[in-house]
Amino acid sequence: MQERMLSSLGLSMEELGHAKRVTIELESKTIKINGPTVVAINSQAGRIYQIVGGEEAEAVEREVEEKAAYEPSPEDIALVAAQAGVQPEVAREALIESEGDLARAIINLKTKRG
Repeated sequence: MQERMLSSLGLSMEELGHAKRVTIELESKTIKINGPTVVAINSQAGRIYQIVGGEEAEAVEREVEEKAAYEPSPEDIALVAAQAGVQPEVAREALIESEGDLARAIINLKTKRG
């Protein structure tokens, strides 16, 4: 009866069997499920996988790597300040905005001035 109902909706179901493990990797965590039954449902939109049962082995939070804030060296600040004719603090901000690209920082400062 279930197959007839799915067929009338344009769907077909296929039991794939018991999986050893299913791993779902999300941005913030990884979920591992041991021994679930996996069913595939075919539709016009694509294939849908259904994971039934099993034992959740772990849900590990992934550490989000934060990019270390760039801090320009005093030499780079002095060079950009001298080349662009600006105060060191302005040169420092331009270097941070350009992520350390000296040429881009100088060009950006010169075009802003004038």
